[in-house]
Amino acid sequence: HDVKSPLRYSQLVLYLTTTLNNLTGHDRYPGSCHMSCHRVVALFVTVSFAVLLSGCNVGEARVSGSDEPAEIALPVEVAIPRRGAIAAVFESTAALEADYEAVVRSRVDGEVVDILVEEGDVVARGQVLARLDGERKRLAMRQAGANVEKLRREYERNRELSKRGLVSAATLESMHYELEALQASFELRKLEYEHTAIRAPLAGIVSARLVKTGRHVVECDRVFVITYTTRLVAHLDIAQTELAKFDTGLDTVVRVDASPDSVFAASVERISPTIDRETGTFRATVHVDNIDSRLAPGMFGRFDIAYRNYPDALLIPVRAVLEEDGETVVYVVADGAAERRVVRTGIANGGEVQVLHGIDVNDRIVVSGQTALRPGSRVLASVAATSSVTG
Repeated sequence: HDVKSPLRYSQLVLYLTTTLNNLTGHDRYPGSCHMSCHRVVALFVTVSFAVLLSGCNVGEARVSGSDEPAEIALPVEVAIPRRGAIAAVFESTAALEADYEAVVRSRVDGEVVDILVEEGDVVARGQVLARLDGERKRLAMRQAGANVEKLRREYERNRELSKRGLVSAATLESMHYELEALQASFELRKLEYEHTAIRAPLAGIVSARLVKTGRHVVECDRVFVITYTTRLVAHLDIAQTELAKFDTGLDTVVRVDASPDSVFAASVERISPTIDRETGTFRATVHVDNIDSRLAPGMFGRFDIAYRNYPDALLIPVRAVLEEDGETVVYVVADGAAERRVVRTGIANGGEVQVLHGIDVNDRIVVSGQTALRPGSRVLASVAATSSVTG
């Protein structure tokens, strides 16, 4: 019989189950019950199997006038390729350092009587940072100055007398040399007195104060550290196999953990012409502008160096690209069906990949759902959240 509906299937199964229960439930036929049970069970299994086979086609979509089921369109998301700039980037890490830093030392002995700056203060070149007790040196300077003035006046008198022949030329020459020696002694005493004012040798920030008021310092003692933070550098140790990619002036960006959402501009300033024998690396020095003082020496930086730029590349999302049977492919949507394209890619950066061959700017590229596609698969395409790829 031709079973037409799930209701009839249920009724048939119910009937067979009831019959089986009735036959197996009669105890008054113990001899014939065993044979009857086997037959009914066999009948139940056969009919049930036939019912299941008959029900396999229930719910299938069919093309009108045909026994073949219609193909279901698969939902996918598509995006449009774009023209834009992309760069090949080399990544490296290094600590930021101050390009200029000076340890300020005492040039004379003396007791610290005044400290005029503290750590974190911005100072100009030549600004006084601290003063030593310079009274003794001031008096020594005045004494030397007085000796110079006394001898100069005597020298002037003798020079007038020499013109009249009253003083020999040898005496006048000896007095001239003595005057020069006293003048040099005065200049030395004056310089020692001036050095009691400890000054900044360069503009920057006081990164360390190493003395306290009342401490006695001697010549060459460390008293301050001045760091120039407007210009920072980083020394990158790079494998020698990458040497051909590098040149001075390459655009670079740096990120630091202290400001993870910020990107800072930098550039390659110097490249060492030699290779370290032990490590097999060369050194590239990167200059980082820090005019706004958002960076600090000692921060750990992640550097992206753009060594090759393509300003007008054809770009698609990286997630659109598949590897199938050793080929790089993407799927495009044409006339409501999926089309498989073998492509040749270039640089991948920032979620995008450069396509050198295989598609053009007008293709609709499948970016989601392509793993279930086969060439010719019917698709129901919707535009991805951003139809144009953005870097």
